[in-house]
Amino acid sequence: MPAAPGSEPEPGPAARRRISLPPFWAQILVGLVAGVLLGWVARTWQVEWLGTTLSEIGRIFVQLLRLAVGPLVLLAIAVSITNLRRVSNAARLAGQTLLWFLITSLIAVAIGLTIGLLTNPGSGTGLTPADGAAPENSGSWLDFLTGIIPTDVVTPFTELRVLQIVFLGVVLGIAALALGDRAAPAIRVGEALLAVVQKALWWIIRLAPLGTLGLIGRAINEYGWDLLGQYAVFTVDVYVGSLLVMFGVYPLLLRVFAGVSPMRFFRGAWPAIQLAFVSRSSVGTMPVTQRVTERLGVPREYASFAVPFGATTKMDGCAAIYPALAAIFVAEIFGIDLGLQEYLLIVFVSVIGSAATAGLTGATVMTTLTLSTLGLPLEGVGLLLAIDPILDMIRTAANVAGQAAVPVIVSSRERILDREAYDTATSFDPSEAMEPTPTAGADSSGAEAERAAPEPVAGTPAR
Repeated sequence: MPAAPGSEPEPGPAARRRISLPPFWAQILVGLVAGVLLGWVARTWQVEWLGTTLSEIGRIFVQLLRLAVGPLVLLAIAVSITNLRRVSNAARLAGQTLLWFLITSLIAVAIGLTIGLLTNPGSGTGLTPADGAAPENSGSWLDFLTGIIPTDVVTPFTELRVLQIVFLGVVLGIAALALGDRAAPAIRVGEALLAVVQKALWWIIRLAPLGTLGLIGRAINEYGWDLLGQYAVFTVDVYVGSLLVMFGVYPLLLRVFAGVSPMRFFRGAWPAIQLAFVSRSSVGTMPVTQRVTERLGVPREYASFAVPFGATTKMDGCAAIYPALAAIFVAEIFGIDLGLQEYLLIVFVSVIGSAATAGLTGATVMTTLTLSTLGLPLEGVGLLLAIDPILDMIRTAANVAGQAAVPVIVSSRERILDREAYDTATSFDPSEAMEPTPTAGADSSGAEAERAAPEPVAGTPAR
C-alpha cells in the first residue's frame, strides 16, 4: 500500500536488519579489557594457541595500518601542497606553523627533562646493562640526512620509509604547483585517490577493537605484570609528561595565544585523540585529525596542509617527552652521568630530529638517534622495547592533540579561524571523518554553510 502524501516512508528490509553497534570508544574499551583478560589467561595457564592467536591478531592489524600509510602519506602531502595555491598568505601560514611546532617541542622536551631529573626513572628498577640489546636498525644523523632521498620509487613503499615517501610527495606537489593549470587533471585524480585511500583506511580503523585486543593481549601474555613493576616510574613519567602537555600546555597556549576555550577544543578534537590512543599511529589517524581540525573552524585549505605536515613532523610525545626520559633512564641504568651539555643536546635532537619519528616505529628511531648523539649505549633501546606498546598509546595521543592544536592557534592569530564553527564543534563518531568530503578547491561555495550547520552523526557519538 503506497504511503500517504507527506508521511514518512517505512524503512526497508536492509534498514530493519541493520544492527545498532555501541559507540566506537566503547568497542575499543571492550577490546582493551578482553585483551588484558585473554592475555592473562594465556600466560597464567600457558595456553599456547591463545597466545599465538592474540599475537597474530595484533600483527595483522599493524600490517594493515602499514599497508595504508604509504599511499596515504604520499597523496596527503602532494594534495596538501597543491591546496596552498588557493591560500593567499601560504608562505606566512607555513612559517607560523613551523614556528609553533618548534615552540611546543621545546616546551615538551623541557617537561620531559624536568620530570626525569625529579624522579630518576632508571634507579631501583633491578635492570642491568645485560638486560638490554642494540636495535637491528639504529638511527644516526648521517642515516637521517642521506636517507631522505630514495634511490627508486618502489623501495620507500615496500620498506615503509616514511621520510622518503614524504620527499616524493613534496616533489610531486611542488611540481604540480609549478605546472599550474596543466596539472589540474592530475590534481583531481590525486584528490580522488586520496578519498579512496581514506575510505579504505577507515575499514582498517574499524578493526581497532580487535587490534587492541590482540596487541594488549600479546603484551600481557609475553611480559606479564612484572614488567610494569620494573618500569613503573618510567611508565608513570611518560604518561604524566604526555598528559601535562595535552591538558596543561596546549590549553594554556589555546587560551593565551588563540583566545579560545580549551574545553571546546577537546570536545571537538576528542575523536582524533581517542583514535590515536588505540591505533598508535599519527599517520593512520590523519584523516580524523584533519576532519576535527576543520570542524574546529580551521580553513580547509590550510588544514589540508598543516595536518599532514604535522602528522609526519610534529611528535611531542614520541620526539620530545619520550626521548628525554629515555636518555635519562638509559644513562642511569648504565651508570653514566649526564651534564648540561648532554641535556642541551637532548633538546637539540628533539626539536630538529622530529621528522625522524615519521611512521609506525618512529619513537624507536628517535630514541636511537638521541642515544647515539649523546654517546649512550644503544643496548638501552632493548630495555625499552618491552614496555613500548603501553607507552606508545599516550605518546601518540599527545602527538595528535598537538597536531590539531597548532592549526587552531595559527588560524586564530592570523584571523582566519571560524569562531562560530569552533564554539559549536562537537564530538562525533570517527566514521564521519572517513567519508569522502569535497576537496578544498572542488566546490567550496557551501563550505561555510557546512561548517555552520551541524553535520549528521553516523551512529552514536564518541564520548
